[in-house]
Amino acid sequence: MMSRQDDLHTLSPVGEPATMRGLDHVIYRGAHYYSHTPMVRVVLDLGHLEAWPTTRLEGFAERLLAALPGLRRHRCSRGRPGGFAERLREGTWLGHVAEHVALELQCEVGHRVTRGKTRAVKGRTGVYNVMFAWRDEEVALAAGRIALEIVDDLLPEELSGVCGLDRLATLDGEFELARRRAQLARLAARRALGPTTQALVDEAERRRIPVTRLGRGSLIRLGQGRYQQLIRASITGKTPLLAAEAAGDKEYTKQLLAAQGIPVPVGEVVRDEEGATRAAARLGFPLVTKPRDGNHGRGITTGILEQRQLRAGFRAALPQSRGGEVIVERFFVGNDHRILVVDGKVVAVAERLPAAVTGDGCSTVEELVGAVNRDPRRGVGHEKMMTRIALDAAADDLLAKAGLTRSSVPARGETVVLSATANLSTGGTAIDRTNEVHPENAAIAARAAMILGLEVAGIDFIAPDIARPVRETSGGVIEVNAAPGFRMHLDPSQGASRDVARPVIEMLFPRGARSRVPIFAITGTNGKSTTARMLRHIFRFTGKTVGMTSTAGAWAGDSLILPGDATGPRSARMVLNDPCVEVAILETARGGILREGLGYGKADVGAVLNVTSDHLGLKGIDTLEELAGVKSLIVESVRRRGASVLNADDPLTRKMARRARGKLIWFSLCGGEGEMAPWLRAHVEDGGTAVVREPGPDGGMIVLHREALREVILPSGSIPATLHGIAVFNIANALAAAAMATAHGISLPTIRSALGTFQSDFENNPGRLNVHDAHGFRTIVDYAHNVAGLEALGEVIEGLRHRYRRTIGVISVPGDRRDEDVLAMAAISARLFDELVVREDPVTRGRPRGELLGLLQRGAEESGLLRGTVRAVAGEPEANSIGLGLAGPGDLLVLTPSDVAGCWRQVTHFRPATAEALGAETPAVHAGQGA
Repeated sequence: MMSRQDDLHTLSPVGEPATMRGLDHVIYRGAHYYSHTPMVRVVLDLGHLEAWPTTRLEGFAERLLAALPGLRRHRCSRGRPGGFAERLREGTWLGHVAEHVALELQCEVGHRVTRGKTRAVKGRTGVYNVMFAWRDEEVALAAGRIALEIVDDLLPEELSGVCGLDRLATLDGEFELARRRAQLARLAARRALGPTTQALVDEAERRRIPVTRLGRGSLIRLGQGRYQQLIRASITGKTPLLAAEAAGDKEYTKQLLAAQGIPVPVGEVVRDEEGATRAAARLGFPLVTKPRDGNHGRGITTGILEQRQLRAGFRAALPQSRGGEVIVERFFVGNDHRILVVDGKVVAVAERLPAAVTGDGCSTVEELVGAVNRDPRRGVGHEKMMTRIALDAAADDLLAKAGLTRSSVPARGETVVLSATANLSTGGTAIDRTNEVHPENAAIAARAAMILGLEVAGIDFIAPDIARPVRETSGGVIEVNAAPGFRMHLDPSQGASRDVARPVIEMLFPRGARSRVPIFAITGTNGKSTTARMLRHIFRFTGKTVGMTSTAGAWAGDSLILPGDATGPRSARMVLNDPCVEVAILETARGGILREGLGYGKADVGAVLNVTSDHLGLKGIDTLEELAGVKSLIVESVRRRGASVLNADDPLTRKMARRARGKLIWFSLCGGEGEMAPWLRAHVEDGGTAVVREPGPDGGMIVLHREALREVILPSGSIPATLHGIAVFNIANALAAAAMATAHGISLPTIRSALGTFQSDFENNPGRLNVHDAHGFRTIVDYAHNVAGLEALGEVIEGLRHRYRRTIGVISVPGDRRDEDVLAMAAISARLFDELVVREDPVTRGRPRGELLGLLQRGAEESGLLRGTVRAVAGEPEANSIGLGLAGPGDLLVLTPSDVAGCWRQVTHFRPATAEALGAETPAVHAGQGA
């Protein structure tokens, strides 16, 4: 979630009683807890307006529908046009009204969004989650703010009082709807992509190719990972730099083309007016002058017939030439055409006409231009399909040549040309000629593009008749453009529209080629990191470069690209956008889903490992069922042809089956004859897929059932991470990893070899059952941060207890957990350890300093299970040091760190004290006191 505190945050005016207040806002960029549609969510407090539904607001519905007539088309929950208007008249709350107004305002600026949702916030009277879809988040935020202003402005005076926000300039005086709409329209225009880029984006989205806008400009990433391609307008990642540079040098382009027999105009490069005069003497009139390296028709003068025009043409071209050089060349007589070549093939041809107006016998030239510019298809620059005609100095010169001024009144039917070039960027128009071009002319254009090495090229082609071979009629190629605009082909003034974006996208992503990397999303209360690392290990055996997110960081191959907790959507996007990545394995935590939604569109395989009590009471998630609702988003967002992997032993994950998409694959620790659940047995017998553990020595056997066949993968105890089958939770993680790998079609020998070599050591799986044997005692480092995690670790400790003299534990829990969870962790610890150290981190997550220590100590002492002493320590390194100091020969020490890397360094660098020194230091550590 990207917080924009200056957009939608404080909605009430200073010093006045609030009527409506925006308490918070979130931008969901992927599927989220409330919907699978990207949305803005505004937490809106109606205040005393909670008592004022629309039926109590006399005339409100009529004023609103008059101000925004498009609202009459909104279907709302009725599923038919007019449904929202019915709700208004029957009575609805103002948060719901704001939702629809925000949607309608976006529709007015061309962003067709229809989905919204408004729901009361649990336990908070008058507070609502107001949600509405978006296409551009800045436009949506502004629309949301204006929507609140509109609602407030239409209220009776005694109820009004909401203050606007500061993202769009604060207005002086009374709120003005027309002005606000204009501001929103300007913002939408600034944020919009140009026609060429938008056409390519639309085609990519039609092909379901991921699209990412990079920054605020027009640089676009299409695809993911190693399959991505970059575009900016019609420049693509396949456009060679040398080819683009050659095309930018008009004289060099002509030399290359002429050497290969392409008809081009003869010309010379000059640097001053005298040089232009000498060149004209050799070339003869008519002539053209243009900058050697210009674009968009700037500085070009055509049809030069005498020396005065030549000098004026040189002076017009020189400022547009970066190198200070001007081309003087023979003028090809004929019509101006743009031939678009993509991947060596002509895909569209347009005849370009210069900017002009046609007289009506009563309007001035200036009035005629104004009428033409009111065409909604015309805009400024490249924002729309045509550009407004500019009455500038160049237009005045052309008018003067024709004996006219801006105030002249052309006769009815008289054409007045206002630009020397036919470029659309100077207000020109286009006629489609694709079906008329002669094959020889098309072949010349295609060869010109290939000679320069351009995959996408716009060939400027002069011919009296495009339907006849240019070698018979004179004419030829005058320029080659490396970044041709598509506007004239997408929406010509006359003739058929041409789908020129499709061949470009097909060139970048041929049919059958990948544009996405396979995505494996994993969630659950416990086991996510280990399962992700097991799956990563399996994929390494396939030779693929794996991108992975986890609580310990994000990786692209073997490179750590983001340290720290990387389980949120930002980290997922980082991995998916890395150009090395071929497979993405995304550990997806509850927090990131609630903050911003998913960081990807659809997963190929999604897995939910378990749902147990953790993080409850945070961000509105108070029950296990609500937590399951958050985590089920992972399997709800699986591709139709993908797979959902669920834990058959967990009651809450079993319930997710009805909402899971794709093929359903189960995993279970209870897979033996007589212990497998009847419904799971039926699933297997019907040909369904399941990965189960069957009972046996050293943790039993991992077995795959699919298509009514039973296939052994490997013994559980042969996976090093299971500690010979004692670590049952890692057997469960291996089941999930094998199920996900199977869903992707990885062979059983590959899965067997990978799992059989997976070590849960610090290098491969930091903080997850890392074992260090030195100093005469065994140390286990494990991130057991919740009740279920500590219970699972406890099973390992109980299985090993008989081998050791004493068990010593250093335990903590994050400060944002509920008191009952903290007390439960303390009671479990008291049962497991002979000596217990409880600690508190410097970051207490909202608790007063020392409170967590007191709860942990009290929970251990009141459990009645404590066999030794409990020491309370503020600070993780200090607590670890005490635990290491307490351990002696034959002991088992368990550390549950927050800073896994720092803890591991302490363990590996620890040097045990002598017995005498240890005895001297021990009295300084007092039960129940911080150290």
